[in-house]
Amino acid sequence: MLLARAGAATPALSASPRTDMTSAPTPSTPAAPSTLAPNPWRLSVAPMMDWTDRHCRFLHRQLSQHTRLYTEMVTTGALLHGDVPRHLDFNDEEHPVALQLGGSEPADLAACAKLAERWGYDEVNLNCGCPSERVQRGAFGACLMAEAELVADGVKAMQDACSLPVTVKHRIGIDRIESYDFVRDFVGTLHQRGGCTVFIVHARNAWLQGLSPKENREIPPLRYELVHRLKSEFPQLTIVINGGLQTDAQIAEQLEHVDGVMVGRHAYHEPWALAGWDTAFFGAAAPVADREAAEDLYVSYLESLAARGTPWPLAARHMLGLHNGLPGARRWRQVWSDHRLKTRAPREVAALARAAMAGRGAALAA
Repeated sequence: MLLARAGAATPALSASPRTDMTSAPTPSTPAAPSTLAPNPWRLSVAPMMDWTDRHCRFLHRQLSQHTRLYTEMVTTGALLHGDVPRHLDFNDEEHPVALQLGGSEPADLAACAKLAERWGYDEVNLNCGCPSERVQRGAFGACLMAEAELVADGVKAMQDACSLPVTVKHRIGIDRIESYDFVRDFVGTLHQRGGCTVFIVHARNAWLQGLSPKENREIPPLRYELVHRLKSEFPQLTIVINGGLQTDAQIAEQLEHVDGVMVGRHAYHEPWALAGWDTAFFGAAAPVADREAAEDLYVSYLESLAARGTPWPLAARHMLGLHNGLPGARRWRQVWSDHRLKTRAPREVAALARAAMAGRGAALAA
C-alpha cells in the first residue's frame, strides 16, 4: 500500500495478525539508480531500541518511499512468551520493513522467523552487533560473533522455517580483536554453513566490557576499509555498511564500494534528511513537497491514534527534529513537548506549534 499524500484520507492502522497472507531537499550528490539493478538494501534506517517503533517508521515512510526500515530489536523470548501482536504489529504503509530479532537458539529463531513471515514482514534480521551487558546476559548480540557456527545454524534454521530473506547485522570485531581475518571468517562461515547472503556491517569493533552502548558507538574507531574489503573478497554477497554516515555525499561515496548504506541516529535526529533520498539514490520523486506537508501527514496519523485510544504524545516525540535548522524550530519543539497539552487534539497542538514557530505567541495549557 502506498502512503497517502497530503489531503488524502487519514491512513488506516493495520490489523493483526496477517492471517490473509496470499519539496524535498536538493541532493548534494547526483545518483544514477536507473542504471542499477534493483537492490532492496541500497539505503536503510538502522534498528534502534526505543526509537524505531511503528510510529517512528510511519514518519520515516512519509519522507521516503524506498528506504528500507527496521524494527527495534525484539528478543525471541518476548515473542515466544509475551504479547506477540504488541511486538509485531505494524502499519501497512511501512513496507518495505524488516523485523530484527535478538536470540541465539536455532529452534527459537526459526519459530520467530515463522511469525515474521505470518505478520507480513519483508525480511528478518539477526542482531549480532549489540554490545550491551543486558544483551550479553541473554547470550545474543555482538558476543555471538565469537560463535560463528552457532549463528550459522540459527540462520539456516530461520531460512528453513520461512521464505523471507534472512540477514545478519554485526560488527567488524569484538573487544581488541582487530584482525580482518576475524570478520572475514565470520562472514564466510555464515555464508557457507548458514546460506546467508546479506550482511549489514557496523564498521566498528564492539567492546563487550568497559564501554556503554553509547560509548561503543563512538570510541572504537570506524574502519570502513574492512567493510570494503569484505565486498571485494565476497563479491557475490550483499554488503551494507553502517556507522557514522550522515550526509548524502558520504552515502554516495560509500555506494561506490558496497551495495548499501544503513544510517542510524542521524536519520532519527534529522528526519528531514530522508526526504531527499528517493530522488538522490533511487531516481524517484520525493513523496512530500516540504516539511509542513510531512507534518500534516503525521498529524493525521496522530489523530488516528487518538481516535483508537492510543496516547498521541508517545508518537509525536519522533518528529521533534523535523524542523531542525529553521528559525523558530526550538519554539515548535517546545510546544509539541509541553506535557500540559497532551489532552488537546493533535491538530490543535499543531496550530499552536506553528504559531509559536512563527513567533506569534507561546502555547499555554490554560
